[in-house]
Amino acid sequence: MNFAVVGQYWGLIAHGIGITVALGVLGFLGAMVLGTLMAVFRISPIPPLRILGAICVEVFRNIPLLSLLILIVFGLPDAGVSLSLFWSAVAAIVLASGAFVCETVRSGINAVGFGQIEASRAIGMSFGQVLRHVVLPQALATMVQPLTNVFIGTVLGSSLAAAVGVAELTNVTQQINLLTAEAVVTFLLAGLVYLAVCLLIGAGGGWLDRRLRLVTGTAS
Repeated sequence: MNFAVVGQYWGLIAHGIGITVALGVLGFLGAMVLGTLMAVFRISPIPPLRILGAICVEVFRNIPLLSLLILIVFGLPDAGVSLSLFWSAVAAIVLASGAFVCETVRSGINAVGFGQIEASRAIGMSFGQVLRHVVLPQALATMVQPLTNVFIGTVLGSSLAAAVGVAELTNVTQQINLLTAEAVVTFLLAGLVYLAVCLLIGAGGGWLDRRLRLVTGTAS
C-alpha cells in the first residue's frame, strides 16, 4: 500500500470533500424546507393538500436515490430544463431526503398534546399561528435525533452522485484509484472521511438535543 498517493493527490481529495459537504448541507437544508412544507400539507385541514403531501411522500420515499439522480440528470434536459450535474444531484437529494424529513416532522407534530392545539384554536389562533407558536417549538425537541439521522443518511447518500459524474469524494476516489491502482488506500481514506463527517454530525445533533431538552424541561 502506497500512502504517498494521499499527499500526491491531496488537492483533488480536498476538492472532493468540499463537494461532498456541499451536497450534504445543501441537500439537507433543502430537504428540511420541502419536508416541513409537505408535513404541513399532510396535517392541513384542506383535503387536496393532504392528498398532495401523501402522494409526494410515497413517491419520493420509495424511489431509490440513484434512480432519481439518473432521471433528473438525463430527464430534465429532455424536458427543456438545464441544470449542472451538481445542482441536479442536490435536487435529487432534496426530493429523496425531503420525504423522510416530512415523516419525521409529522411524527414530532403528532407528539404534541392535542389539548394544547384545541386550547390554542379556542383562543382564536389560526392554523398557521398554532403551528408556528405552539406545535413546532415543542415538536422540535423530539425531532432532533431523527433529523440528525436523516442528515447523516443525506451525506452518505451523496456518494451516489459519483455515478452521474459529480466530482464529490467517491468520484474523486475512483479517479485516483484508476490512476494509481491503490484501491485500499484511496477507499480507506474516503471511508474515514465519511466516518469523521458523520460522527461530527451525530455529536452536534446530540449536543443540540440535550440543549433543547433542558430548555423545554424534557431532559431525562
